[in-house]
Amino acid sequence: MLKTVLPPINRAGWPFIALFAALTAGLFYLAEPLGWIGAVLTLWCAYFFRDPARVTPVRDGLVVSPADGVICHIGIAEAPPELGLTDTPVRRISIFMNVFNVHVNRIPFSGVIEASHYRPGKFFNASLDKASDQNERQSLRIATIDGLKIGVVQIAGLVARRIKCDVIPGQDVRTGERFGLIRFGSRVDVYLPESVASLVAIGQQTIAGETVIADFRAQEETRNGEIR
Repeated sequence: MLKTVLPPINRAGWPFIALFAALTAGLFYLAEPLGWIGAVLTLWCAYFFRDPARVTPVRDGLVVSPADGVICHIGIAEAPPELGLTDTPVRRISIFMNVFNVHVNRIPFSGVIEASHYRPGKFFNASLDKASDQNERQSLRIATIDGLKIGVVQIAGLVARRIKCDVIPGQDVRTGERFGLIRFGSRVDVYLPESVASLVAIGQQTIAGETVIADFRAQEETRNGEIR
């Protein structure tokens, strides 16, 4: 119960929490009402960097969501050229994270990091389709043991100004493992072979490391969803 109420804090967040706390102490010294505002902001900062444990489904073929958030785009699109995936369009599933979501990103499928590429760019609202092409991004290409290639792209948003990626080329990764985060409100795109159907629908909420967004073994068509 305590872990549910007080989840662990990602280590990348402690310098920011310390900074907010120091500013709050100064605000209390200047004026108590300002101090309480600072205290609320410090609590929000700690909440933003929370890093709860996740239970990842481990059956072969499952692709899990790399981010907490909402599915904002599903469709066929050109992969970023730096990924080196293919010259033909692939399936793209996009997850938008607002400032209240957990922002720790997780590996969607086990394999080896074949390539990593950072590209500076703009900071449009990450929920817009053009953010995939024009915003600042960090791209990863994962090669699976079956020879498949998957693209994972962290995209900065309107508020986000820092992408943190902790994996490097040649590193073995497992489905559901943490690999980075984005501050503060952003998006993650997953690029899969066109033949792989999406098992989530636009508007659906996802949980990083837990929600199955695709299955290489599935024979069904891309799923639709309804608000009920």
